[in-house]
Amino acid sequence: MKVSAILGVGLGIPALLVSRVPQPAEDAEAIRRGEYVLQASGGCSCHGDPASASYSLAGGRPIKTPFGTIYGTNITPDKETGIGSWTDEDFLTAMREGTSPEGEPYYPVFPYTSFTRMTDRDLLDLKAYLFSLAPVKKENREPDFSFPYSSRSSVRVWRGLYFEPERFEPDPGKSDEWNRGAYLAQAVAHCGECHTPRTFMGAVDESRYYAGSKDGPEGEVAPNITPDEKTGIGSWATADIVWFLQSNLLPDGDSTQGLMAEIIDKGYQRLEESDLKAIALYLESLEPIENDVKAK
Repeated sequence: MKVSAILGVGLGIPALLVSRVPQPAEDAEAIRRGEYVLQASGGCSCHGDPASASYSLAGGRPIKTPFGTIYGTNITPDKETGIGSWTDEDFLTAMREGTSPEGEPYYPVFPYTSFTRMTDRDLLDLKAYLFSLAPVKKENREPDFSFPYSSRSSVRVWRGLYFEPERFEPDPGKSDEWNRGAYLAQAVAHCGECHTPRTFMGAVDESRYYAGSKDGPEGEVAPNITPDEKTGIGSWATADIVWFLQSNLLPDGDSTQGLMAEIIDKGYQRLEESDLKAIALYLESLEPIENDVKAK
């Protein structure tokens, strides 16, 4: 449920963190940057269908959660079933505030709680890329949630308790590389959404950021990625982290499976090595938390 999107990719920290709306022209450069943002987010894999030969972003993928199953939505530019009729403002509001053009709140399985930190430029470049894709007509499917989670009113209550729109603020006491990595991990790549344990209400446990979760997306375990020596990635070298995000190979030669493997294949492996090193630097700076996450 994890990456220039992530960072305004490849433009350097200062440029990435300037929240300035570009001219609306969807030129080739904006589309190129937007594709990189998509890759930094992990390829928006939740909106893809691994069973489809074309792997379009037309949604339909079932995503299991502790509260029921939700289905990835159609984010192709089809005007009837996708996002083709959305304005720039609609897109920014959805990504930053988790609200549809009709004013309905989205379930926080959609990680707007992380995307809210992204810059205008990254988001509008991402929109330019999505709108350059072939539209696919495919109706969205309602979540299979039981009451009270099936009610949008419950989402409004949840948002009032746990969600506050915000922007990424660079730490002036840290290097540009660290800030880049923090922006990518916290905002675009949304690593904490999967790798942080959640409370019974589905909110991230702020005392254990990145310490792993037994209730990862699609019922998978999301491992501890804090620099704890015993249960996390504290024994990994920077090169190990970078190589893993490029190849899906662990330091011991094994590989991961499931959604993480897909996210690397569709997204992270295509990032500049400098961005992967920045993410590694950020992860290495976190507080080590001992949490041996195992499958149920």
